[in-house]
Amino acid sequence: MRKVSAHTMRTISMPFGMIVGALLCRQIVALDSWSGGYLTPLLIFTMLFFTYCRVDITKMRISMMHFWLFAAQVVGSMAVYTLTLPFGQTIAQGAMICSLAPIAMAAVVIGGMLGANIETMTTYSLICNVGTAFVAPFLLSWVGNGDCTLMQILSKVAPLLVAPFVAGQLCRFCLPKVALWVAGHSRMSFYIWLISLTIVVGRTTAFVIDHSATDSTIEIILAVIAGVICILQFALGRKIGAKYGDVVAGGQSLGQKNTVLAVWMAQSFLDSLSCVAPTAYILWQNIVNSYQIYKKRD
Repeated sequence: MRKVSAHTMRTISMPFGMIVGALLCRQIVALDSWSGGYLTPLLIFTMLFFTYCRVDITKMRISMMHFWLFAAQVVGSMAVYTLTLPFGQTIAQGAMICSLAPIAMAAVVIGGMLGANIETMTTYSLICNVGTAFVAPFLLSWVGNGDCTLMQILSKVAPLLVAPFVAGQLCRFCLPKVALWVAGHSRMSFYIWLISLTIVVGRTTAFVIDHSATDSTIEIILAVIAGVICILQFALGRKIGAKYGDVVAGGQSLGQKNTVLAVWMAQSFLDSLSCVAPTAYILWQNIVNSYQIYKKRD
């Protein structure tokens, strides 16, 4: 029997993980509840720690690429809201939140697998998530109920963004041999992220089942718009990245979104039905990631 290659395993693992998450949504929700909600944060921390042990802080630089990526995120969110507003407030809010959401914490992991410069992506991850915490309250006040604050968003992103970065850098400085071993096994971060993805999809599936909308047409429109925005953001990000010599970093930075934060923002500050868009975005962005991993050869 022919041995399945590691490349093939990574290619099919994301769709498989999403299917498992959807089918076992009730069991996953029960497991997450049993853990007190700490399971996913623990997985994300461990995943990022493995990746950040590879990051040389002396090579982290802020560049114009970071500025253009963040500008595209903020301006794009306002643009898609305006363009989709004729279809209804809920649809426009869902479209906006898919663009406004910051880069996913796991984007550094996937970007590193695809050959991106991880120092470039780590720098942007810090800039983008903190920057979004400052910008989002104004935009959500513009289109939503106006209750969002800077500290509310920072409390969601800062612990899981800053803590593993600091831990990784302390490990590099204080325990260089340990950091070298962790960095040498950084591919484990992908499989840790895969478990996290399965849990997120399971929780999302359960939410959709339990909160099905009366108007399925709006749900379908939100899901389709999320797909279009996803593809456009990956494409625009890659175009920006190409101008600065890192196509993959640009694409992942703008296209791979922190959908957990996006769903929370939609549920908390917008029409709750608009969260269908970032929920669907989870599926779309991981289809794109699966395709990119398939095209990438070791």
